[in-house]
Amino acid sequence: MKKHYLRKKFSMIFAGVFFALIVIMLIGDNFFLERFYEYRKEHVLQNAYLEIDRYLQEGGGFSSVFPEEKSGSGTDTAVTRYISNLTEKENISVIITDNTSSRSYTSSANPNALLQRLSSYILGKSGDKRKSLYEGENYTIVKTEGRGDEGGYMESWGYFSDNSTSFIMSMPLSSLSEAVSVFNSFLLFLGFITMVLGIIIVYIASYEVTKPIQQLAQLSLKMSKLDFSARFEGDSSDEIATLGNSMNVLSERLEETICDLKKANNELLSDIENKTLIDKRRQEFVANVSHELKTPIALIIGYAEGLSEGLCEDSESRTYYSNVILDEAKRMNHMVKDLMNLSAIEQGKDLPDFALLDFPKLLQGVISSMDILLKQEEIQLEVEIPKELYLYGDEFKIEEVLMNYLQNAIHHVTEPKQISIYTENRGKNLVEVHVRNTGNPIPKEDLSHVFEKFYKVDKAHTRAYGGSGLGLSIVKAIMDSHHQECGVKNTLTGVDFWFTLEKREKFS
Repeated sequence: MKKHYLRKKFSMIFAGVFFALIVIMLIGDNFFLERFYEYRKEHVLQNAYLEIDRYLQEGGGFSSVFPEEKSGSGTDTAVTRYISNLTEKENISVIITDNTSSRSYTSSANPNALLQRLSSYILGKSGDKRKSLYEGENYTIVKTEGRGDEGGYMESWGYFSDNSTSFIMSMPLSSLSEAVSVFNSFLLFLGFITMVLGIIIVYIASYEVTKPIQQLAQLSLKMSKLDFSARFEGDSSDEIATLGNSMNVLSERLEETICDLKKANNELLSDIENKTLIDKRRQEFVANVSHELKTPIALIIGYAEGLSEGLCEDSESRTYYSNVILDEAKRMNHMVKDLMNLSAIEQGKDLPDFALLDFPKLLQGVISSMDILLKQEEIQLEVEIPKELYLYGDEFKIEEVLMNYLQNAIHHVTEPKQISIYTENRGKNLVEVHVRNTGNPIPKEDLSHVFEKFYKVDKAHTRAYGGSGLGLSIVKAIMDSHHQECGVKNTLTGVDFWFTLEKREKFS
């Protein structure tokens, strides 16, 4: 909204309305003021006739109300005072004549002219152009038009109710046109001054009206741009304040609604992303399982067909074929067990049974089970852990983690074929257990994926020792169920796998 637009509009409306009123008044003056003036004077003449006639009737006739010694302009009775007041206020000249005594009373400065006009009326002589305005029982009111620049008259003439007293009352109309012209000029002048002052007053006073409207306009503009921080600050109790308060409430509710919609939208996007991720993982899982099973199944089928077709005639060949089939079946069985184990842990069906573990004893059992493989590969194993170390966890699951880490280290160790198992304290209550081997480092792009299902850095090598790609995934699932961490990092001489457990003091 343009600044001060409403104030200017209010001022222009006021000026237009006021100007229209002045024009209407001027038109009314020119067309109706003269008629109104004549109508009023006509009633004045009628009332004057009735009033003087009442004085004559109540006073007992002309001689009584106009005594001879006080006749003329100097009479001072109730009726003469009334006539003098009529002359002064209404500019009406009066002549009253008693036809029986030929006496008369006048308030005119020029009685002869009035007497001549009265005679012409009574005798019916033609004179100036006349127009009859009112005809009573004993008198008539007429309007005469003057000649040239002379104005006309409005005159009442006739007889009073005693039928012996005639009269004429005359008032000039010459000043009426001039008065209308002067009045119109004064009206224009006064109207212009009033209109200018009114526009200024309206422009100033409209500030109080337009200020809250400007606030509402700014508020609505910000709301249209989704900015709901602005608030209407009016302190009045009128309709605009009510509207402003309603807009404040609307702004707050819209802000809350939009926040809720954003929250719902984020949740929906998150659900969609999760669903997409789950679908992707499901597809990858099916593809990986299919790929892992495809090779042993193909081998089993191929060697089984060879046996059934009699390709192995000697016992040594049959034994070889049978062993291949048996090995591949065991590989498949091992992978299926790992999948079932991993699924149970991830779904929370195989929750850890926490206990206080004698870790050196637990580790020694794992090493003993792997002793044959360590000797076959001629691996030097170094163990650097405290003699007394008690960790909090599930004994069988932590044992499985250690076996997976140790098997992984054995299968990937290279010269000088050294494996180290050691611990480090992380803070006051956590212990990091490390299984480090000498060997080739894991490529940097593969480090973040080694704990994923079926992920293999070296697929050919993994196939050679019968790995399924699920061991490290099981480790990750077990540590997540313990609410602990696990990870891998490259070292200068090889690879270091680690996991954390909470340390506890031994209870006696």
